[in-house]
Amino acid sequence: MEREVKTYVLKRPTEEAGPRKLSIDYAAALNPQQLAAVTAGDGPSLVIAGAGSGKTRTLVYRVAYLIDSGVDPSNILLLTFTRKSSQEMLERAGDLIGVSSRRVCGGTFHSVANMLLRRHGRSIGIEPGFTILDRGDAEDLIALMRSQLGLNEKDKRFPRKGTIMEMISKSENTLRSLDEIILEEFSHFSDHSEDLGRLHKAYQTAKRQKQLLDYDDLLVMLRQLLLLDETARANISRQYRYILVDEYQDTNRLQAEVIRQLATTYQNVMVVGDDSQSIYAFRGATFKNIMEFPLLFPGTTVYKLEENYRSTQPILNLANCIIEEAAEKYTKRLFTRKIDGPLPSLVEAAGENAQSRFIGQKILELREEGVPLSEVAVLFRSSFHSFDLEIELSRKGLPFIKRGGVKFIETAHVKDLLAHVRVVSNPLDTVSWHRVLLLVEGVGPKKAQDLLAAIVKADRPYDVLRGVSGRSGPGLKNLANTLESLAGSDDRQPEHQVSHIYEYYLPILKDQYDDYPKRTRDLDHLHTIAEGYQGIDEFLADLALEPPDGSTVNVEAGERDDERMVLSTIHSAKGLEWQCVFVIWVVDGRFPSAYSFLTEDELEEERRLFYVAVTRAKRHLFLTYPINVYDKTSGMLLSKPSRFLDHVSSNLLDTLALVEEGGRDGWGMIPDPYY
Repeated sequence: MEREVKTYVLKRPTEEAGPRKLSIDYAAALNPQQLAAVTAGDGPSLVIAGAGSGKTRTLVYRVAYLIDSGVDPSNILLLTFTRKSSQEMLERAGDLIGVSSRRVCGGTFHSVANMLLRRHGRSIGIEPGFTILDRGDAEDLIALMRSQLGLNEKDKRFPRKGTIMEMISKSENTLRSLDEIILEEFSHFSDHSEDLGRLHKAYQTAKRQKQLLDYDDLLVMLRQLLLLDETARANISRQYRYILVDEYQDTNRLQAEVIRQLATTYQNVMVVGDDSQSIYAFRGATFKNIMEFPLLFPGTTVYKLEENYRSTQPILNLANCIIEEAAEKYTKRLFTRKIDGPLPSLVEAAGENAQSRFIGQKILELREEGVPLSEVAVLFRSSFHSFDLEIELSRKGLPFIKRGGVKFIETAHVKDLLAHVRVVSNPLDTVSWHRVLLLVEGVGPKKAQDLLAAIVKADRPYDVLRGVSGRSGPGLKNLANTLESLAGSDDRQPEHQVSHIYEYYLPILKDQYDDYPKRTRDLDHLHTIAEGYQGIDEFLADLALEPPDGSTVNVEAGERDDERMVLSTIHSAKGLEWQCVFVIWVVDGRFPSAYSFLTEDELEEERRLFYVAVTRAKRHLFLTYPINVYDKTSGMLLSKPSRFLDHVSSNLLDTLALVEEGGRDGWGMIPDPYY
């Protein structure tokens, strides 16, 4: 029997009206070079963003463009070197495209690694509740392991904990063995290689047993997760379809490898940076990452941003001339629509004090011309270069702030207080326990270790402290009561915990430090930071991952003033700008440093550092140097301007020779009081 066959018509899909209508006129908002990068298609992209060329603007509009084009914001990953950078970029993107930008995953390499490890880390033995050790805590753990292995007594010349930490950190961030690092950069400790290897293993074991990760571990373990767990790698790389990386020239080998693994599914990775501003080799960053990116990601499209929005053309002409001599680079030439402006000046001074006096005098003249102090900066290769200048500025009553010094989170008193908070949060944190115990009167390193051994075995650790008699008994009992009251409290708000511990810690602070009034202001600042958090774990993680910079201890000079000039190392000035910039000690042997003469790579980094210094200036630029100065360290007579100026045409610089009032023009006639 035949069945009746009915037909069902399949309709053809309706032709789309056309491409998705964009909500922003990108061509009107961006210059042609920026527009090309912002609207780039799929695949790997390298954006070479010259100094002051609108790098941040380009990244912001790229985020907006992707969302505007229909990309789910949760599929976008923005990696930066500071949390502030990512937050500001996403806020600006939100102003352009709306609140959907809040769903973009943005943060530092380490904060993103922290998040991913807490979600996926179990497959490689990392529990979600792990504790992050900051640099100081990591060093303390190394010291503890060193003591337990008996390496302190073995040889007094054994490297200090900070040096050991530096070795380990450089090994991990450069993907080289510890032995290789010791041989190449710490050869004077090569006799200790075997013991350092033992110590490294003990340190790693201690961390794993206590679920502790140091700062470097976050990326090390993320790389391990991505390499060993194919399912996790596939899920993560599918999640982040578009990856944007800021300041790529500052990445190390480990970070570059993490990026490569994160991009395995789609290869839609756009990195933005400037090879000419790669200046952090001492931190493990490598210039090679940005130069080799097209090799790491075949099919890379290179975009160049060359229009500068910061400086006048005379300053850019000098900067272009300096970087032209670089041995390896992406060729670019910065230009601006700000054609007019004074020529940069090269200033010869008889000695260091004459250099300082000139700067002080010139700043006062500029103030009369309407340049505020806040728009003036003095930059230098090394921190000690500014010591004489600091004295001179103080004499003239010119207030300044010096960038560099001990960071807020690294100060001993802040670390002391936070150690108590960490013990309450994670009773297995032996590093924090050790620091807390040593603050108690009558407790030395040996007693602290004995107490630690008993605490980790005890069901009720606070009872261990209460059971101690003798000189340390009252202090340990007080500590136990303080910690137990917080551990047993339902109140987990950081501000209350910090406040409670502060009351306990204040007598200790007064006993340990003569300048405790200044230090109490730091602790007040810590309390203010804590007020912005609801959970203690988030508070502690953020302090470890993105610590605040400022400290009131030994940072400021002169009276507080709303208007202060800046003294800064060039490394600390990167990314900043001022109307007027002085670069001091531009003398061969100081800048570039005599130490850089040994290898071509080091000398090239010094050239890039000089380029960064020059490009901080918007309108006024002064390069100053004392002549005929004997450098005790190198044994050299420093008598000529920096070699980086050798190829600079005379029409790009005004040359000024300082003379003493009264017409005496002989440099040697007025003795420099500092020589």
